[in-house]
Amino acid sequence: ELSSPSPCRLQPQPSGVTMDDSFLTEDKSTQKHNLPQKRRTLVSDSVVLEPQIGQTILQNRKPCSDDYQMRAGSCQQHPFRTAKPRFLQKLENYLRKELLLLDMGTDSTEELRLQPYREIFEFFIEDFKTYKPLLSSIKNAYERMLAHQREKIRALEPLKAKLVTVNEECNERILAMRAEERHEISLLKKEKMNLLKLIDRKNKEKISLQSQVTKLRKNLAEEYLHYLCERDARKILIADLNELRYQREDMSLAQSPGISGEDPVKLTLALKMTQQDLTRTQMELNTMKANFRDIVPRRDFEMQEKTNKDLQEQLDSLRASYEEVCKEHKILMQLHMSTLKERDQFYSELQEIQRTSTPRPDWNKCEDVVARGPEHWKMLAEGKNSDQLVDVLLEEIGSGLLQEKDFFPGLGYGEAIPAFLRFDGLVENKKPTKKDVIKLLKDAWKERLAEEQPLWPSMVFRSRVLCSIALGPMFLNWAYIVFENIKFFHSNEVMSQFYAVLMGKWSENVYITQKETVAQLLKEMTNADSQNEGLLAMEQFSTILKSTFPLKTEEQIQELMEAGGWHPSSSNAELLNYRSLFMEDEEGQSEPFVQKLWEQYMNEKDEYLQQLKQELCIELHEEVTLPKLRGALMSIDPSLDKQTVNTYISQAFQLPESQLPEEGDEKEEGIVEILQTALERLQVIDIRRVGPQEPEPAS
Repeated sequence: ELSSPSPCRLQPQPSGVTMDDSFLTEDKSTQKHNLPQKRRTLVSDSVVLEPQIGQTILQNRKPCSDDYQMRAGSCQQHPFRTAKPRFLQKLENYLRKELLLLDMGTDSTEELRLQPYREIFEFFIEDFKTYKPLLSSIKNAYERMLAHQREKIRALEPLKAKLVTVNEECNERILAMRAEERHEISLLKKEKMNLLKLIDRKNKEKISLQSQVTKLRKNLAEEYLHYLCERDARKILIADLNELRYQREDMSLAQSPGISGEDPVKLTLALKMTQQDLTRTQMELNTMKANFRDIVPRRDFEMQEKTNKDLQEQLDSLRASYEEVCKEHKILMQLHMSTLKERDQFYSELQEIQRTSTPRPDWNKCEDVVARGPEHWKMLAEGKNSDQLVDVLLEEIGSGLLQEKDFFPGLGYGEAIPAFLRFDGLVENKKPTKKDVIKLLKDAWKERLAEEQPLWPSMVFRSRVLCSIALGPMFLNWAYIVFENIKFFHSNEVMSQFYAVLMGKWSENVYITQKETVAQLLKEMTNADSQNEGLLAMEQFSTILKSTFPLKTEEQIQELMEAGGWHPSSSNAELLNYRSLFMEDEEGQSEPFVQKLWEQYMNEKDEYLQQLKQELCIELHEEVTLPKLRGALMSIDPSLDKQTVNTYISQAFQLPESQLPEEGDEKEEGIVEILQTALERLQVIDIRRVGPQEPEPAS
C-alpha cells in the first residue's frame, strides 16, 4: 500500500466534490483497520494522507487555468468541511500521550519533551517516500542548529563563573572600604574626646587664673590702704617730733642766762622772723602734703608694677590660648557635623548594600564536589581567601573538564586567533597530567635559556617553544593541550608566567632577566660560602642582598630577609640554609624568597611607570611626543644610557631602533602616541631603574 497507492486516489476530483469529501470517503473505508502497534497504525494512516497532498499539489500547479478558476468558484459555493484525516488524528493522539507521560515525570527536561516531536517527524520522513530527502535535509539542518546552540551555551558557562568571581571581588572591596571607614571614624571619635578634655582643662585653668587675678587685685588694694595709713602715721609722727623739738628749744632759750641780757627789740624781731619762717615752712609742708598725699615708695611701686606686668602677660597668653581653643572647637564642630553626615550616608549605603548583597559562600560545601575528597580540599583551601579559593575551585573544575574532553574544537583562522591555534576541525586531547605539562614548559624554558643568540621576538619565541614541545603533525594537538591547561591553572607559577608570555602580556626578557637575577644571587651566596656547607650567617646574607640590589630600600631588604626565614628577634649570627631558598616543588612552585623577589620587581616596575606618568604631567588619554618622553625618562632616571632610552622609546612608539630620529631632530615632534597606550607597551618589557633616585630638594 505504501509503494503503490490506488490510481483512483490520484485522479482529479470533480468540481462539485472537494478534497476533504474524497478523504472522508476514503477514511470511512479504512476505519476497520485498528492496529495495536503505534508504528503500524501510523503507517497505515499515512497512505491516505500522502495521495491527497500530492493531489492538492497537482490541483494547484496552474492557478491561472480555467480548471483552477472553476474549482475556485465551486469552492466558494461548497466550503471545506472541518473533518481531519485519520493519520493526522493518530499522530496528534500519539503526541498527546507521549507529552502526558513526560509531564507525569518530575525530571522531564526540554530535551526529552522534544523527543516525541522527533519521532513524529521521523514517521513523516519514513512514510512519505516522495518527500523523504527534503524532510531529512530539514531535520538535519535543525539538528545541526540545535547542536550549535548547545555548544554556544556550553561556551557561555565560564562567563557565569567569572561573573560570580567579579561579584565576590566587589563585595570584598566594599567590606574593606567599610572596615577602613569604621577605623577612621573610631579614630576621629577618640581625637574628638581628647580635644574636648583639653578644652575642659583649659577652661579650668582659665577660671583658676581669673580667681588668682581677683585675689591679687584684692591684696593690692589692701596693701595700698596699709601704705596710706603708714604714710599718714609717719607724717603725724614727724609733726609731733618737730613740735617737741620746738618746745625743747623754747625751754632751752628760756632757761639760758644769756638771754635775759639781750635787747627785747632784737628778740622781738627774731621772733617775728622766726614766725614768718614757720609760716612759710608750714605752707611748704601743706603744699608737700597736698602734692604727695597719694605717692607710695618707689621700691613698692616697682614691685607692684612688675607683678602687674607678669599678670598682664599671663592674661594675654591665656586670652590667646582661649581664642585658639575656640577656633579649634569651631573646626572640630564643623568636622563633627561633616562626620555625622558621612556616617549617616555610610549607614544608608550599608543598609542598601545589606539589602541587595548576596550572602557569603560556605566553602565547606566544596568538600563533596572536589574529586579527591574533603582532605584534599582542606589542604587546598588552607590559608587562602575567597578570591584564591575561587581560583582553586575553578582549577579543580577545569582539570576535570579537560580530562573529560576527548577533542578540542578548532578556533578557526580569524585574525584574533593566535597563529599557533589557527585550525578548523577537531583536535585530539591526549589528556596529560598537570605535572607532564609543567615538565614540558620547564624543558622549553631550559632550551630557550640555553640559546646563545640574542633575544627573539616574542611571536617567534612563542611559536618555536610550542614547536619544541612536540614535533611533526602532533604540533596542533600539543598546542591546544598546552594552551587549554595553562589557561585554567592561574595559581601555578610556571603556567601563569608562560601564559603571560604566550599571550603577549610580558616580554620573554622579563622572565629571562628574573631567572638570571636569581642565578646571580645564588652564585654570590655560593662564593661567600667558603666551606661549601650551604650555610650563611644572617649578616652575610644581608650584605649580599645589599650588594646585589643596591637600589633597594632598607624595608625591601628586610622583607627579603624575613621571606628567607629571618626574624627581628633572632640574632645576626644565626645560620641560614641559603640553598633551600632557591628550590622548587614538583609543580614548579618557588619558595617565598623567590616569590618576594618577583613581587618586588613588579612593584618597582609599576612605581617607575607611575613616576614617569607624573613627570609627563598629562592625562592618560592625551598624546605624548617622542622628545617629551625621552626627557621624562632622563629626568626620573639620569643614569640611563642612550641605548636603553632608545630601547624604551622603540617599545613605546612601536618603531625599530634603526628608524628612531636623532635627539634634537625636528622629526621627533611629529611622532606622537597616546600616553595610556605607551605605558601599556612599556609594561610588557623589562623596564627598571638603573641609577639611584635623586632626593627631592628641601622646601
